[in-house]
Amino acid sequence: MSHPILRVIFAASSLPHGGAERHTIALTNRLAERGHECHAVSIKGHRGELGRIRPGAGGSVSSLNAERHFDKRAVREFAALISRIRPSAIVAANPYALMYSRLAMQVSGQRPRLAVTFHTTLLQSAKEQLQMLFYRPFFWTADFLVFVCERQKRHWLRRGVFARRNGVIHNGVDTDEFRDRWSPGERAGLRRALGFSAADFVIGLSALLRPEKNHVQLVDAVAALRAQGVAARALMIGEGEMRAAIEARARAVDVERSVVITGFQSDVRPYIAACDVVALCSLTETFSLAAIEAMALRRPVVHSDVGGASEMIIPGHNGFLFRVGDTRELVHTLAILADPAVSRSMGDNARELVERRFSENTMVDRYERLLLQLCGAGAGATPSPAV
Repeated sequence: MSHPILRVIFAASSLPHGGAERHTIALTNRLAERGHECHAVSIKGHRGELGRIRPGAGGSVSSLNAERHFDKRAVREFAALISRIRPSAIVAANPYALMYSRLAMQVSGQRPRLAVTFHTTLLQSAKEQLQMLFYRPFFWTADFLVFVCERQKRHWLRRGVFARRNGVIHNGVDTDEFRDRWSPGERAGLRRALGFSAADFVIGLSALLRPEKNHVQLVDAVAALRAQGVAARALMIGEGEMRAAIEARARAVDVERSVVITGFQSDVRPYIAACDVVALCSLTETFSLAAIEAMALRRPVVHSDVGGASEMIIPGHNGFLFRVGDTRELVHTLAILADPAVSRSMGDNARELVERRFSENTMVDRYERLLLQLCGAGAGATPSPAV
């Protein structure tokens, strides 16, 4: 390869099916494919997910198996790993992994460059807010803080969360993996298997059934659309604590037969392929991977105007935005997309936008350039504040 090889440790709190963890796995695998020496460290474990990491020649995958929030033994093990690997950089996903990375660096005596990726905007509880007061000084010591959208960056800079340098790199999706490859006949079969007819207007929502994802609003939107004569059905791809409340709401507004909940699915692609559009009704979001995955699969997205939604959706071009909690506006935009010609056209635009701006290759290019610059190995040794 024509550029110097990096030696990087990627640290995450754990490696389940979370957005930040999937992001860490993608960076590790893709940079390893480009010839860099990559090591992945999971603070808490979840060994079943470690098999998804392909660190390549010279790389490694480790689990510290921390038994409590702050585990001195885990810090010492991480420090020993840093001393053995002697990385040129450590990339921590979110503040918990950042704390372990900084403390382990101090114990090891090594001084690699330290970058942190931050995937959260709003804190959900008083406990999380207190934790951020504790974590904030760790951000100040980092060489670079990567936000995943501009709105998130503005939010946290106003609240004193910053590193020596700060920038934005949007999340990216694998456009080969997320490609609409189902024929019309296969798609019809998928819909029949889920209980949908060709005439149904199927609205997908791919997310854990958690309060902040606000699935109940989609139930209400389906009821309103059906009252207008639109054959709307909801396909909720996921599982979680709100399932009983969602089902109760569907019964209360008499759309129980029009709301299908799949439960957890390790591969969401065929379910999204069965949909006509995808909606995200979240009360809080940073930069939704589910949204850009749907867009990559040629599905227009209707998204509450939170986080980086306005940075991925051009209203009337590849989807729509609606005010948080505004069900009337949600229903209005979905009704526009009930026209198959409109939804197909916007779906094509969505795919084109992902290929141009939000592909995984584009994301990895930007991280590679950032790390090369941080380590003094790229063209110009000082990374730009706006990566």
